[in-house]
Amino acid sequence: MTLSSAIEAVPPAQDPFTQEWEKWHDAHEERRADPHGFLAVTGLFWLTAEPHRFPGLPGEWFTSVTGPVVVLADDETITVDGSEATGTHAFGPLAERDGVTVGFDGGVIEVAKRGGRDILRPRRPDFPFLTAYTGTAAFPPDPRWRIPGRFVRFVAPRSIEVGAAVDGLRHVYDSPGYVEFTIDGEPFRLLAFDGHRPGSLFALFTDATSGVTTYAANRSVSFDVVEGSDTTVVDFNRATNLPCAYTDFATCPLPPAENRLRIAVTAGERTPQRRVHGEASADGLVPRAGSL
Repeated sequence: MTLSSAIEAVPPAQDPFTQEWEKWHDAHEERRADPHGFLAVTGLFWLTAEPHRFPGLPGEWFTSVTGPVVVLADDETITVDGSEATGTHAFGPLAERDGVTVGFDGGVIEVAKRGGRDILRPRRPDFPFLTAYTGTAAFPPDPRWRIPGRFVRFVAPRSIEVGAAVDGLRHVYDSPGYVEFTIDGEPFRLLAFDGHRPGSLFALFTDATSGVTTYAANRSVSFDVVEGSDTTVVDFNRATNLPCAYTDFATCPLPPAENRLRIAVTAGERTPQRRVHGEASADGLVPRAGSL
């Protein structure tokens, strides 16, 4: 090999924007593939007042006016807050979109409230869908889709009701305002919801790529707003799929009507190649044979 051909064989150095995006996306994929993350969810079960046993889980579970309860047999245990629990354990009332995670032999169980109903979602690190996951394709990062925006605050937060990935379920989120921005000179806005930390916001949206090259139901983009400022940046290169893009065992919210963009946002994550499907049972959703 000549010196000139060796130089040509060396790939060009990535620009800082691409390097930063790849570092962010690698970290995002690592979180998504957590051994007890959403890709490890093996089922979705809705609790009722009648005690039920669920496949592969210890105990009989039911819900009451004071929250979820499990009754464990003599040879069964779960781990709650780091301590072993036996017999009957009452979890107490759960807040909407809140929950607790308990351990059992082989995995963990998410005990939560969604749409006013208590649910169980077991997660196992050996779940075939998780172990076979190889990542999600995304559009190449493009600085064009990193867009300056202005956050407009409502006088008081507004309660916004949206649909869900599960039929018959509704979610209510508080919206502090909306972000407005322009693309190729055309104005757009997205209704925003509070994120997990102060100053963090996110917007659920669809666009002209939804159902074509990106997941049909929704994507999410996050942005930050500093207290006392209305300036922000909406980076659609970091638009991500919600768990419902991967599994029927998610109860993800759908975008409000205001957030259906009429343009094609060719940035961010694309449609996953594989999903976990479930089939309805009397007590919830369970994995369908052969769906993995």
